[in-house]
Amino acid sequence: MTEVARTGAQGSNIEFNSQYQSGSLSSATSDETQISHAHSAPAAAGEKDGAETPVHTWDGPHDKDNPFNWSPAYKWTVTLTVCFISILTGLPAGAYGAGGSYVAGRFNVQNAPFDNTIWATVSWNMGAAFWPLNFVPMTESSGRMPGYFGAYIIFVLSMFGSCFAQNYATIVVTRFFGGGGSSVAINIVGGSIADVWRGDAARSLPMSIFGFTSVAGIALGPFVGSVIVQINKTDPWRWIFYIQIIFNAALMPVFWLILKETRGDVILARRAKRLRKQTGKEIYAQSEFDRPSRITLIKLSFWRPVKMLLTEPVVTFFTLWVSFAWGTLFLFFSSVVQTFQTAYGFGILQTGLIQLAISVGAVIATVLNPIQDSLYLKSRSRNTERPGKPIPEARLYFAVPGSLLFTAGLLWYGWTCGPTVHWIVPTIAIAIVGIGIYSIYLGVVNYLTDAYEKFAASALSAASLGRNTFGAFLPLASQPLFTNLGFGWAGSLLGFIGLALSFVPVVLLFEGPAIRASSPFMSEAAYDDDEDEKTHRTASWGSGAGRPVQKRQVSMRRHSLPIH
Repeated sequence: MTEVARTGAQGSNIEFNSQYQSGSLSSATSDETQISHAHSAPAAAGEKDGAETPVHTWDGPHDKDNPFNWSPAYKWTVTLTVCFISILTGLPAGAYGAGGSYVAGRFNVQNAPFDNTIWATVSWNMGAAFWPLNFVPMTESSGRMPGYFGAYIIFVLSMFGSCFAQNYATIVVTRFFGGGGSSVAINIVGGSIADVWRGDAARSLPMSIFGFTSVAGIALGPFVGSVIVQINKTDPWRWIFYIQIIFNAALMPVFWLILKETRGDVILARRAKRLRKQTGKEIYAQSEFDRPSRITLIKLSFWRPVKMLLTEPVVTFFTLWVSFAWGTLFLFFSSVVQTFQTAYGFGILQTGLIQLAISVGAVIATVLNPIQDSLYLKSRSRNTERPGKPIPEARLYFAVPGSLLFTAGLLWYGWTCGPTVHWIVPTIAIAIVGIGIYSIYLGVVNYLTDAYEKFAASALSAASLGRNTFGAFLPLASQPLFTNLGFGWAGSLLGFIGLALSFVPVVLLFEGPAIRASSPFMSEAAYDDDEDEKTHRTASWGSGAGRPVQKRQVSMRRHSLPIH
């Protein structure tokens, strides 16, 4: 049996009891577009053509279709599967570089005085910057599964276009589509995790793992590409794409069998549609009444992030901070090859192995991150503004030392990469940079989510736009930077910029409450404490955050309809 509500004009006013309902994370802009979240949607009645309409909701607190009620084993299966998808779709971002010299030779791409093969990396990241703004909001109404597999199909097809390209321009264009499809799939992952895990404590480990796969998936690319190039000597750059096409195409049916829809309001809408067919009654899920047009979604998901990026100092400086760290990740793809080939005579496979150090750093940071989560949750006892709620600035405790490690690693890398110093020394420095990148990334995403709450989706979208734009264009400076300044001073310049940006979280730690009070967006962003507890808000890793439906007074009387 499932519970529905019907409103009559003369019904008595009661407050809907939603003690068993809770919010899910949206991977786009649901808070700003007033889309109902199924996990928190009250059984409010709607009207169609002036008639009272039953509203379909969960069948009590233990409804087996509610993703929060799935078994822990299946929740972890979903979590690890979607995290694995984030690794697979991130790999091509860095794997391409291992075959760049072969691409240049095949299509006569001129790399002097500038490495023009890097434009394929630029196009990948520009696709990653702009595609989620337009396409991720559509998963609010269509569901996570169509979003995953639609993006995945585009991602795989783009690699077909790249591997069969007959000129370099084709590679550049198809990589734009590949980066877009990859980024859309990755940006949905955070929403799926929050759809099934209830509350900050339960979500901390799954989100930490996802943060690792977001960084490591891209960082593993150069190693994977170098191995493929080493094995296949005939058109090795094409085999970089061939292998990934085979692997991803083979896994798509597996993912289809393992995964099922996690977005609660989409599940309810599908159940309501089935009920309409079975009973002939006009029964709808709450989200079917509140759903905005896709044009509205797309417009809002683009313009509000841009406005916040230009008018909100916290968003502006946090975007610069995380964007520089993310751009450095992509800059390393070319700089490590240049420095280690020059200083130590390393080949493609050896430099690919060296770049695994970034992933090692991300592993170390992931292992340490539960300490950060514990400190964050303990801050509830010190919160005088909203007693019982964690302090947003407590999200930055690890990001501050992580930012300093990021700076130290860049200086260390620049000044120790030379023939007189053993290669393991700058390799350790790269791992330290990896710790810093992960810490900065996690700190920015979590702080923006806590500080902007209702507007977190737009704040995160702004940061994601800047992050991927830096990832596109900062690597363009790699070759001239390390050639003209030398390894030491090039590393120093990057380190000094990192040091300057490390003051951003320090200012927030000391002046956070005052800054939040002076921000027009932050001052209007807070949920009611009881509402926030029931909806379990969280972050969506670069694209958005969930919005709970506000509690409301509704006239209703309940009755049940069978589901067969």
